[in-house]
Amino acid sequence: MNPLVRWFHQLGSPPYFDRFAARWTPWCYLAALILLGLGLWQGLFVAPADYQQGDSFRILYIHVPAAWMSLFVFGLMAFYSAIALVWRIKLCEILAMACAPIGAAFTLITLATGSIWGKPMWGTWWDWDPRLTTELILLFLYLGVSGLYGAIDDRRAAARAAGLLSIVGVALLPIIRYSVEWWNSLHQGQTISLMGGSKMDASMLLPLWLMVAATKFWFAGSLLARARADNLRRELGKDWVARLAGGKP
Repeated sequence: MNPLVRWFHQLGSPPYFDRFAARWTPWCYLAALILLGLGLWQGLFVAPADYQQGDSFRILYIHVPAAWMSLFVFGLMAFYSAIALVWRIKLCEILAMACAPIGAAFTLITLATGSIWGKPMWGTWWDWDPRLTTELILLFLYLGVSGLYGAIDDRRAAARAAGLLSIVGVALLPIIRYSVEWWNSLHQGQTISLMGGSKMDASMLLPLWLMVAATKFWFAGSLLARARADNLRRELGKDWVARLAGGKP
């Protein structure tokens, strides 16, 4: 068997996943904190002020990475849910459901920082702009997935029902992405591109990429930690969990 395929099969084992998550969660958080510190320092003290928005533009270094993560996490949650529904892989159910509260947090940060940024730019804390409204709907979808998962006692049935909601909800992602282009919007158009051609000055981009990397590592650490906790709850009563609780290998 191919080593990579064999590793994926091993990862589906609850004890193996527990060891994997326990090993890598601290490293993901450490990398996130280092990158977060560097990104904030570069963004707040090194990057020059914007010629139009002045220093208020610096909230971009939190708002944009959080906004990208709010979409990425929902897409990943739907992906895990689809695999779980088709192949009945329990680990994918666990990972999908672990995504929901983390994605909701990123979405809430996106909405909060967007409102703070919008006050000096638009003169109001909130406007029913297409981008803002669809992002708010995304938050409700995240909360709906988490609520549905918590409302059903059977963990596997709960994960399948909530996963189906996330798969249906993934249709919202392209609407959020292109809402600025499809409708009249106060929200500015795309100025940053992963594939080049960004409209931002190069001196302002380094802090942004550091913050983007920081959010990715923070998400990875949070996903592993939450999935490990859910995995242990599902496996209560198994010998390997009892040995773990007793401090035995």
